[in-house]
Amino acid sequence: MSRDLRKAQSGLDTITGATLAILALASGVYTYLGVRDLLNGSPTVVFLGAIIYSVAVSVGIFGFWSYLMRFMPHIRTPSARRWLYLAMALGSAMIIAMSSWLNAAALAGGAALEQHLANTTEQYQQKLEQAHDNALAAQSLLPDIELASQRFERLSAEEASTGALTGTSGSGTVVQLLSQMSRQLQGLSAEIVQSRVPTKELFEEGGKRLAAMRKLVSQPGPVDIRANAFAEEAVALSGTIAALQQTSIAPAVRRAADDLGRSFIAPVADGSTADLASRQTDVVSRVEQSVKDQSAALSAAADEILQRPPVVQVRFVPLSSPEAVLRYAKDFLPSWAGAISIDLLPAVMIFILCIVQGAIRSEEGADLGGDEVTASEMMRAVRLYKELNALDAPTSSPAAPPPDDGPAPNVAPDSDGSNVTPLSHKA
Repeated sequence: MSRDLRKAQSGLDTITGATLAILALASGVYTYLGVRDLLNGSPTVVFLGAIIYSVAVSVGIFGFWSYLMRFMPHIRTPSARRWLYLAMALGSAMIIAMSSWLNAAALAGGAALEQHLANTTEQYQQKLEQAHDNALAAQSLLPDIELASQRFERLSAEEASTGALTGTSGSGTVVQLLSQMSRQLQGLSAEIVQSRVPTKELFEEGGKRLAAMRKLVSQPGPVDIRANAFAEEAVALSGTIAALQQTSIAPAVRRAADDLGRSFIAPVADGSTADLASRQTDVVSRVEQSVKDQSAALSAAADEILQRPPVVQVRFVPLSSPEAVLRYAKDFLPSWAGAISIDLLPAVMIFILCIVQGAIRSEEGADLGGDEVTASEMMRAVRLYKELNALDAPTSSPAAPPPDDGPAPNVAPDSDGSNVTPLSHKA
């Protein structure tokens, strides 16, 4: 199996290098598209700056993964392998910092800007509705004011016709006082009714501004041009919201209610008799107390309206594509995943190579690569082995001649014609 693995690994060398180059080139292209929106200056300066940066990113990514792909599968010691993993993690973080977020900006920058415009439109709509509600809050006081005015007017009519309060009919001090209170409250209610007209007009104008902003968000075309027009509409809408806040009649109601109670002047009884004058004075006192109670109730209701939180104006902040992608990153997770995958996909290839290299080592044992020795290398190894053996062999001395013990004995020939020398036996 190890031979097949080595053969497959060797066959993938070309496609591995091509894959790294293509991924680095793709990351560089998207980095160029993303960084182009961040640079300022003349078109030539922006183009050259973006090109230089994107080329540097492509070369850095290709070199970084090439280094790791060459070295990591062959590192065996755990400590060295841990250091290489640390280097890969640090390099991956740097690649994300210098390239991946720009790739995400190129992939989803336009959509992120449209998301920013849409969110800003919703914020402006909320502020417009809040200002409109505050402006119309004083309208809730209108029924109470009209009821009080009608009550004073009815009492005045009954006093004039039947003398319901003093017991003497006719137009006198009490009738005049009640009519005066009724007219004051009618004037206040008329002011509240008239305030509806500018409030309605401003709210309709704000609605038109919002419709134009929504149209700019959804219509086709370059998002930068639409963002500029959107900013103009946002400024105009801010002015409309500010004007709408000024149409609230609640402060005027509060002042009118205070004046109603503080500025009450009891008229002098004009009765023809002392008894009638006394009754008129008593009725005037009761009317004065009723007016003060009505004034206190209106002041409390107006204070409740005035205690509402004021509308905080929204300020439209234009964003570049990379800034929008960072701000609305949660809404564009697939784009972020694709941008990061382009840069970090070689890490998966490195892990695959490490696994394959480990399988080869387990199959071949410690002598990794012994089956790949060429014939010339084998002959050179044999020659070196013989030379080492020759150097290690001990030098031998010349052989000494055998001792002379006299003439050799006569040897009788064997029957088969060969000579046999008998061994001598020593005692």
